[in-house]
Parts: sequence; structure tokens; C-alpha cells
Amino acid sequence: MREDMLSTPTGNRLIQAMDPADRAALLALATPVDFVQGQIFNEPDDAVEHLHFIDQGIASSVAVLEDGRTVETVMIGREGVLGVVASVVPHLSRTRSVAQSAGSAQRVDAARFRQLAAQRPGVRDGVAGFMARLQGELEQSAACNALHRAEQRFAKWLLRCHDRVEGDTLSLTQEYLASMLGSQRTTVNEAAQSLQKSGAIAYSRGKVTVVDRAALERAACECYRAGETST
Repeated sequence: MREDMLSTPTGNRLIQAMDPADRAALLALATPVDFVQGQIFNEPDDAVEHLHFIDQGIASSVAVLEDGRTVETVMIGREGVLGVVASVVPHLSRTRSVAQSAGSAQRVDAARFRQLAAQRPGVRDGVAGFMARLQGELEQSAACNALHRAEQRFAKWLLRCHDRVEGDTLSLTQEYLASMLGSQRTTVNEAAQSLQKSGAIAYSRGKVTVVDRAALERAACECYRAGETST
């Protein structure tokens, strides 16, 4: 579901859903920060020292293989928090955390968050609920990546991006798309051309515009609908 179709207030949806007292206590620890597209939050084996509750934009966790290839494992927008495992225990990142699009977030020191969560069950439970949804998404993605065609996965990924940004145009290069999907650039190009031919998107010079969202939803695999409630 598109974010601009929702009645929730601006800002991170996890924080907004908290009890006012819990929300105020968390925001007292937070520092508002902006980030640019491509910004690195953590590299593999870095200590995750901060949680980023996304207000706007998209961040991804990206697995980095020994040969340099990368593939996105998790996409997070204003429905969630980047670095969520560190909300429970001190954590070394297993992936690269990177901004997929420019945006803003509430940055909270992870150790201070753990102290707050121990004192306020509402804060703890709000983030724990997101972790549970994220686990379900990861399990669904394992099946998706193994069984669904590139065009279906590409359509699903574009829909998930579209849900998390304002407007209909996404700045996404072919190389970046291939990296996120774990596919060859030629495979991504073929999928993009097919979706463009169907009238679902327009694709040119690193920009993807969603022209017919209903057509894009029809092209996506069932995994988009399965994960729709978590965004």
C-alpha cells in the first residue's frame, strides 16, 4: 500500500504507534539526521552503534560476497528501524547497510536504547513486533529468490520501493538494480523492457517511473502481497 494513501502522521511509523509517554522517552534519546543516496551506515563486521528509525527514504541491508557481488537482503523505510538486532544485544553487522534513496531518520545510540527498552515494555514490544515481521519477510524472500522469475521479483522490488517514497519516479541505475536483485544487468534490462512494454513502468537513464501501478502489481509475484501488511 502506498505511504501517501495512509492516514498515519509523518515520521517513523514504529515511533508514531507508541504510547505518547514511550514515544517521548525514545525521542528524548534521538538525534534527527539526514542521509544521501549511497551513504554507508555500516560495513560487514562493524559494531552497530546506532539504530536508525527511518522517517523518509529507503535503507537496505546488502550481503557482500567474496567476489564483490552484492544482493539486497532487507529493505527498510518509515515502517521500521535499521540495525534492529542491536536493539536487543550488542551486534556486529553481517551486511552492508546503505541508503538506497535520500531521506532522514531518528538516530538512537543502541546501548541507550537497550537501557530504555528494559525500562519501558511498550518501546521494547514495538520494536520486537517489527523484528517478527522482518523475520517473516526474510523467510518469504528465501522462497521467492529460489522459485520466482526475475521479472516477478523485479516488479515486487519496484512496488516495495514505490511504497516507501513520495512520487512515482525512482532514481535507480541498471547496475544498482542488478546489485540489489542479485542478477546480471542483462537480466534486469530484459525484465525492465518487459514491464515497460506492458505499460507498467517507463525506464530511461537510471530512472524508473511507475506508470500503471495496477499492472505492476499484476506482474509481481505473490510475495509482494504476502509482505504488504509489513510496510
